[in-house]
Amino acid sequence: MAEMRTLLDGPDPVIAPGCYDALSALLIERAGFPAAYFSGASLAYTRFGRPDIGLVSMKEVADSVSAIRERLDLPLIVDCDTGFGNALNVQRTVRLMERSGASAIQLEDQLMPKRCGHLADKRVVSGGEMVGKIKAALDARASDHTLVIARTDAIAVEGFEAALDRAESYHQAGADVIFVEAPRSEAELVGIAERFRTRSALMANMVEGGSTPIKDWRDLGGLGFSLIIYPGGAVRTLVHALQSFFASLKAQGTTDACRDRMLDFAALNAVLGTQEMLEIGRSYEFGET
Repeated sequence: MAEMRTLLDGPDPVIAPGCYDALSALLIERAGFPAAYFSGASLAYTRFGRPDIGLVSMKEVADSVSAIRERLDLPLIVDCDTGFGNALNVQRTVRLMERSGASAIQLEDQLMPKRCGHLADKRVVSGGEMVGKIKAALDARASDHTLVIARTDAIAVEGFEAALDRAESYHQAGADVIFVEAPRSEAELVGIAERFRTRSALMANMVEGGSTPIKDWRDLGGLGFSLIIYPGGAVRTLVHALQSFFASLKAQGTTDACRDRMLDFAALNAVLGTQEMLEIGRSYEFGET
């Protein structure tokens, strides 16, 4: 497995689609992406059928990350919200996520309970408190190969220049990647890149229907962003497909109309590697080697 730091030093930006369980992560890997992004929002959507408003716990994230890591060989970026508390909570979060298989850990400067970065009425902690949490995270990690991503949500709360100043202090505190969430225009994307691209790895978040204009990853790479995530695209696609599937089934009483948009039993088992696993199991029967 390639190291996240090595990927970020490459010539092209790292494209990391969002996953929420082992199956979605496996499909990201099979599609040929270099990394996957574990989305806390997508976990809230899929596991609980709830919005991203701070309802997910540290243990629920860690359990999901552990299950994903068992199936995934790619670097995994893990959305850890606020670190689930103060600096001491952050340290416990970092240690747990690192043991569970995180390659990079994202922390944000919102107040608990946090909410999706593209929702209104966010609140942020002081810049000083977030700097302390970043330093606590860096001290807690077992390996400097595990990256710490520092996110600020301050654009919507304090304005663009204040958000850049916060990001600067997070960079000075030692964060490996800077993430200024929810820029509202191309000009703000350019401003973020101009401020940091020669000094830090930069992350951009593409949210369909969110505050930030959707840009091609090549354009974002040209601006200076080295990591581009698509955290909720898979879930939005899934919900759209399932709404159509269930409506069709209810109306027609059969799945025939959807057969060209679904895998049959054999095709799904091929994706899952069922036959290979059964063969491995048979190789251990009766003490055979």
